[in-house]
Amino acid sequence: MNAINDDHALSGTDDHGGLEEELREAAAILDPVPAQLRQIAVEAYVLHDLDARIAELTFDSLVDAIPVRGAVDVPRMLTFDTGGLTVDVEVTAHGLMGQVLPPQPAAIEVLDGPRAGAALTADAMGRFTTDAPPTGPFALRLRTGGEVVVTEWLRA
Repeated sequence: MNAINDDHALSGTDDHGGLEEELREAAAILDPVPAQLRQIAVEAYVLHDLDARIAELTFDSLVDAIPVRGAVDVPRMLTFDTGGLTVDVEVTAHGLMGQVLPPQPAAIEVLDGPRAGAALTADAMGRFTTDAPPTGPFALRLRTGGEVVVTEWLRA
């Protein structure tokens, strides 16, 4: 590190771009970023939607519903709302089932971390299902027409 700084100090130049490049090369050799961490970072960036509207959780049966005595394995009911679009989702041990309201076709991704999520398609009535239940935190990304909507993240 001192040798790099001394070389630049002796040359009398303020070439910060060259210094930055030399530091990047040294870091890549001496302390490389693990391939798995790099892949996670790239995949996390894919989740970034600047133009997406956030669908706010307006109903969660774990919090808002009245418990029924003797009921076991009751599905979790969720409602997300953007003001113009509502997504109702039922979460069970067998997967997800939901509907986009007002009814319309949509491409839906189940986001469950930095991995690429399951791709679903809502039919003309807005209905969608998947046989793979989320195992941890998840969100839904919907593409309807030219609009992108992402739900809040929840723990399954």
